[in-house]
Amino acid sequence: MSETNRIEHKRELTKDLDLEKEVIAFLNYHEGGIIYIGIDKDGSVYGVEDADSDMLKIKDRLKNNIQPSCLGLFDVRAENRGEKALIKITIASGTEKPYFKRKYGMTERGCFIRIGTAAEPMTQKMIEELFARRTRNSLGKIVSRKQDLRFEQLRIFFEEAGFSLNENFAANL
Repeated sequence: MSETNRIEHKRELTKDLDLEKEVIAFLNYHEGGIIYIGIDKDGSVYGVEDADSDMLKIKDRLKNNIQPSCLGLFDVRAENRGEKALIKITIASGTEKPYFKRKYGMTERGCFIRIGTAAEPMTQKMIEELFARRTRNSLGKIVSRKQDLRFEQLRIFFEEAGFSLNENFAANL
């Protein structure tokens, strides 16, 4: 099994492995992807020593080092190939692009995208375009399930506090 635009191999999980970069590239890619820990670039299966411990380290690294939060966008599982344990990280395409390394922010050092079999830095123009398309929930976009809104208690509070309210008070809220 060789690497593709959706599959990345890493021989082992180390502190020097820039796992966040690879995950960010898949989060920013339109299809997401899969990272296998315990398989070398040439497809040779080496396995991992302690899958449970490594899976916890992976979850913590992704949770703490990637912004916006990618919780719910990745899954970490142990798999066996023959008698060797591997770790499979499945990453979905994110909805709040661009994703970036927390310590570098939305810069070319922090944002990556998958191009072929590599995680490449994004240009500042790409970062700005993705950010402009990002949709976020705001109070103005949230529709109340209860539409018969009068705000009587709030009106009473404001009037007792000495504020004068006009007829558009409830509509403006």
